[in-house]
Amino acid sequence: MQTDTPRRSAVVDLGSNSVRLVVFEGVSRNPVPIFNEKAVLRLGRGLTATGRLNEEGVSMAMEVLSRFHAIARAMNAEPFEILATAAVRDATNGPDFVKALRENMPGVPIRILSGEEEADHSAIGVMCGIPEASGLVADVGGGSLELIRLTSNGRHDANTLPLGVIRLSDRAKGDLNVAKNLADADIGGVDWLPQVKGGTLYLVGGAFRALARLHIARMQYPLNIVHYYTLGLEEAREMTGWLLHAPRRSLERLPGAPKKRLDDIPFAATVLRRLLRKVQPERVIFCVDGLREGWYMLNVAPDFLPQDPMQVVAHDMCSRLGRSNTLPDVLMNWTNGLFADETLHQSHLRRIACWLSDVGSHDHPEYRAEQTYWRILRLQGVGFDHEARAWLSLALAVRYAADLNAEFLSTSRTLLDEKQWKQAVVLGLALRLAYSVSGGTDVLLEGTALTWEGRELVLRLGSSRVAVRGESVGRGLTRLGQALEVQTRVEAEQLVTP
Repeated sequence: MQTDTPRRSAVVDLGSNSVRLVVFEGVSRNPVPIFNEKAVLRLGRGLTATGRLNEEGVSMAMEVLSRFHAIARAMNAEPFEILATAAVRDATNGPDFVKALRENMPGVPIRILSGEEEADHSAIGVMCGIPEASGLVADVGGGSLELIRLTSNGRHDANTLPLGVIRLSDRAKGDLNVAKNLADADIGGVDWLPQVKGGTLYLVGGAFRALARLHIARMQYPLNIVHYYTLGLEEAREMTGWLLHAPRRSLERLPGAPKKRLDDIPFAATVLRRLLRKVQPERVIFCVDGLREGWYMLNVAPDFLPQDPMQVVAHDMCSRLGRSNTLPDVLMNWTNGLFADETLHQSHLRRIACWLSDVGSHDHPEYRAEQTYWRILRLQGVGFDHEARAWLSLALAVRYAADLNAEFLSTSRTLLDEKQWKQAVVLGLALRLAYSVSGGTDVLLEGTALTWEGRELVLRLGSSRVAVRGESVGRGLTRLGQALEVQTRVEAEQLVTP
């Protein structure tokens, strides 16, 4: 039967602590999850003492995985694969468990990843979510900690350590001092770690994400997005110290506290603290993309990884929500003269803003600025760090005439410094002026230009473009000049009549 439903793919991450099904829709640079469900099984609980998977977890796994299989099949997901990690690969009854799963779900691929394969999948997931990533990736699960080195030349030196939060708790018999010594010994045995000293540490995995959520709540950080949440070394050290000593009740009171993870928090914090001591990273970045997204990029969209994820998102939104796919490049050229001293990164953000500059065109005009601000600030797409979100959302809100004192701009006000704020405001005003001049059409914008005469900003209108001059254009140019603290004028060529 023919269907218009986009291609779907699904992966089950069968870990030592939990099992999760993610169904992705489409094939693109940015994985789009349309179904995401987790169940806590704690398969690895007691593995250190018994060498076997937790029997209660095994029983629950059969039921949960049958449900996941039915959902993936109903959603026509292909490929669909189950990836088993540390607990299953290390348990003596792991092979029997996998055999029972295969009998229960004939034809479904079930793969037991080695520690090195697990680390590699996680590293590709980080590259998916943070394309410029270079440094140490640390992925903590329930049974193991995967470490792998990322450089511009690829992925190197994968190691797996028995430092997952469940296994470490079991090995230490719940004693954090013993856990600290175990972590130091295991991490100290990784001989290539000195090569990443002083670089960036990327944290992947549910227990590390839980640390970030608690810290975001504690610090009243203005953006409740874990992906790209960034801390300096001393901030990260302070966070781990707080988490190791904070009473459980105080953690429970924090908004959005991951209550099911609270037992794991001290052990995740211990592992992180020992890693910080060993590699002394300049900064720590939390990444929500890991093994599952790595699987997607390897098995569904392998040719898309080199693409720029921000650009892909911007082009897609422009096609769906904007009115022109040709105007953005014209806008980029039209605004060049305002940003002569920008860095390559700033130029890249400006280009992204030009592509996103019309995404509010179909929104209610009374709410267009605020709606656009929230749409960009909370964008699902990968590749946007928090400063980029704050900068782009501010620029585009100003493009839609946002009041700079509006309360909804508070996140950008907190995350951006004065220079970044001004650059975003200037771009927003320039884009607003461009749309006033052109009505959103490149044919009217071409033949006009913003140029400098000394310290005066001049809007030049070619003889064939005099008709675009109007009161709104004059007001827009004046506001832009005020933001730049310069004088402005409009200069129009006159038509010559024979």
